[in-house]
Amino acid sequence: MIANLPTRPSSLIPLALFAMLALAPIIATASDQPFWIEFFARVMIYAIAASALNLALGMGGLVSFGHALFLGIGAYAVALPAFHESGNGWLHLLLCLSFSGIAALVTGAISLRTSGIAFIMITLAFAQMGYFLFVSLKQYGGDDGLPIGQTSRFGPLNLGSPLMVYGVAFAVLALVTWWIARLRVAPFGMTLRAAQQNARRVNAIGLQAQRLQLAAYVISGMICAVAGLLLANLNAFASPSTMAWTVSGELIVMVVLGGMGSVFGPLIGAIAYLVLEEGLKGVTEHWMAIFGPLIVVMALLGKRGIVGLLQRLDRPPAPACSPGVPENLPVAPLEGAHR
Repeated sequence: MIANLPTRPSSLIPLALFAMLALAPIIATASDQPFWIEFFARVMIYAIAASALNLALGMGGLVSFGHALFLGIGAYAVALPAFHESGNGWLHLLLCLSFSGIAALVTGAISLRTSGIAFIMITLAFAQMGYFLFVSLKQYGGDDGLPIGQTSRFGPLNLGSPLMVYGVAFAVLALVTWWIARLRVAPFGMTLRAAQQNARRVNAIGLQAQRLQLAAYVISGMICAVAGLLLANLNAFASPSTMAWTVSGELIVMVVLGGMGSVFGPLIGAIAYLVLEEGLKGVTEHWMAIFGPLIVVMALLGKRGIVGLLQRLDRPPAPACSPGVPENLPVAPLEGAHR
């Protein structure tokens, strides 16, 4: 039993992070620091959104600069019914999943007719359209946003307290992480990753790569909207700024920083990004001048992100040559190497 426990840094550190997140509310309550409950709840919510983007970006190769649109849809799925005196959480969740799914299906089907820079710009344009749509809704606060008077209630479960949002966000993050780990080795996930490498070969064996990518994009948008629903309940506020292109950029940085295509990369990237940001804010008001170069340095040190650096630690050191054995012996070519 003990022999089967993970001992590699790339496995131990993510598990340690989950353990830290599980203990954080207890430590924050015991030390009378409720701020840390709200802060780490926000970290987990962004980790959920980054995990959703990782499905499209890291596994599907779709560089979406518009995932903030789905985050905003999830937030307004809570704010608009609450404005009309409805705090039914099941209604909020239904609106969140249905509208984000429809939006992802329509925008994804159009965007996937292009690729490369054109795909990035079209997803960005759709997110900006959503942003300006909600800015124009003056009866719902417009650019000033909309306070949420009634948070989501799922029967006896009410997301009106940061601690309750924290518990739900932790459960959702754990579920999404476990699901993505299973998806990576499932036929759909393996085919999706193959389409990222070479879509023509996937099409040649009878599978339609574009349909797989569209399915991944829709699922990704719906998961991201759930993160928006939790964020709206945590802040008791919804704002069009949630749909700004800068939010999409932050999610991309979290995924790249943690490690694209990996299971724990979005969680590690979200923690590193937000903890570093919060720490620098407490040191200087010019924190952005330090934060930007640090992100660039961290990205340059590991092309596969922080997870890539941890995986390097998994590799045992190369054995030294035995005494008396020359180091530059000729190596026979592998069989079939020139085929």
